[in-house]
Amino acid sequence: MSTTTESPSSRQATHPGERIAEWTDGRLGLYKLAKSNLRKIFPDHWSFMLGEVCLYSFVILILTGVYLTLFFHPSMNEVVYHGPYAPLQGVRMSDAYASTMHISFEVRGGLLVRQIHHWAALIFIAGMIVHMMRVFFTGGFRKPREINWLFGWTLLFLGMFTGFTGYSLPDDLLSGTGVRFMEGAILSTPLVGTYLSMFLFGGEFPGHDFVSRFYSVHILLLPGLMAGLLTAHLILIFYHKHTQFPGAGKTEKNVVGTPLLPIYTAKAGGFFFLVFGVISAIAAMVTVNPIWTMGPYRPDQVSTGAQPDWYMGFSEGLIRVMPGWEIRLWGHTLVLGVFIPLMIFPLVLLAIAVYPFIESWVTGDKREHHILDRPRNRPVRTGFGVAWLTLYFVLLVGGGNDIWATHFHLSINAITWFVRIGFFVLPVLTYWITKRICLGLQRRDRDKVLHGRETGIIKRLPHGEFIEVHEPLSQQQLHVLTAHAQPAPIELGPAVDENGVARKTNPVEKLQARMSRNFYGEHSQIPKPTAEEYEEVLAGHGHHEEITSGSGSH
Repeated sequence: MSTTTESPSSRQATHPGERIAEWTDGRLGLYKLAKSNLRKIFPDHWSFMLGEVCLYSFVILILTGVYLTLFFHPSMNEVVYHGPYAPLQGVRMSDAYASTMHISFEVRGGLLVRQIHHWAALIFIAGMIVHMMRVFFTGGFRKPREINWLFGWTLLFLGMFTGFTGYSLPDDLLSGTGVRFMEGAILSTPLVGTYLSMFLFGGEFPGHDFVSRFYSVHILLLPGLMAGLLTAHLILIFYHKHTQFPGAGKTEKNVVGTPLLPIYTAKAGGFFFLVFGVISAIAAMVTVNPIWTMGPYRPDQVSTGAQPDWYMGFSEGLIRVMPGWEIRLWGHTLVLGVFIPLMIFPLVLLAIAVYPFIESWVTGDKREHHILDRPRNRPVRTGFGVAWLTLYFVLLVGGGNDIWATHFHLSINAITWFVRIGFFVLPVLTYWITKRICLGLQRRDRDKVLHGRETGIIKRLPHGEFIEVHEPLSQQQLHVLTAHAQPAPIELGPAVDENGVARKTNPVEKLQARMSRNFYGEHSQIPKPTAEEYEEVLAGHGHHEEITSGSGSH
């Protein structure tokens, strides 16, 4: 006698919804996919929401961008304005500028949607930078997440240029000045600069095609690439275990948190509407890019205090503070004052992109990492991150040197020289200061492990001695302060082999060993207290009390 067990998929569905679900699952395999992913665990920590801010801002950009494309005319054909804004009536302008004015003053909700779109772009870039800094300082880019770091970096790079093409579309005086600035940078490229400019603008600047070309790039090419990268980024997050901060019960082989469905999904949905609401409130109260106050672009005019959006200030600062060097060779002028900054800008960004591979090579670390570092425990990496941020803000000051000069009544030449000197000095200084702070925090952690937390309570003993009472740390606190690994630097090995013959050392190996000592040498990390040291302190000072002042000795 045989028995047959009926599988769930083979039983006869009675409800129409069940039949539709079974029909879909039989062709797409959604049940198996959902079963393995909808219960995926995500850790709870406020810093992980930074990536969600980027994601939701991107969604808001797509939604508002679709609405704006219904009314915008990407054309540079000349028209005469007869709209409701009286100061510009009768003024000749491009159709692109006129349609933007139409969106702002005549389309119901058009100005609010424009403002939401612009603010979402600013928050999207800011969120990506802060998110990447969180990943950088905590070591979230290490194996197996190097590729995902590159995806995030590419998203940031494309986002910056998507923003630039976006705020260039209205063809107002401010955006036109920025496009003219870009044209000058392109022309400084040796040999091919003129050809690139002619190709981009369809002739001599400003030409008649750049708005339509920027429009196609802005709404099709760049968003398509970014959507693909964002999808790949999220797929890799699901494929790799989510990183988590050190804590009790957290290891390299598990994730402690809440499941995707229903808890995390409910939180994410609420957070999306919160982000949308905050951006909408900012857009409703704070005006950004009021093109009607600047008027349409004319090549013979430049608006006072012209500034790009903040994320492009780095590149503008490089060009503004660079000396006006020129070289004439074989009848051609090489404008080094523009070309050198034009090369520094992508090189700095490229250094950020390849940093995970550089650190892996320098330290020789090939292990997988799912537990994040505390920034204080990696002083060199933290110092590099702060040095980069310092360089960015110094050049941001250079990009707005005229604004600083007029608002604070300073000499623009003094500001320019401050930025030139600060470009070389301040990153080195902040690196050293940051490293010293990290080492000081490591020493404090070591003392807390061995002696406990200071309570601020001063106790007087019967013989007149004063001591401060220390409270012992919990096991969870001890785990957080001592769970991190302290790798040893790479050593070159003995100078001679077993036969007494001098070993030949590759110069690359010497460089690797020297840089590894800088990362993990005695001057870059404070040794953690050992179990023996902790037991010795407990045995000798079980009360966790320490003398702060008094008549006797401890």
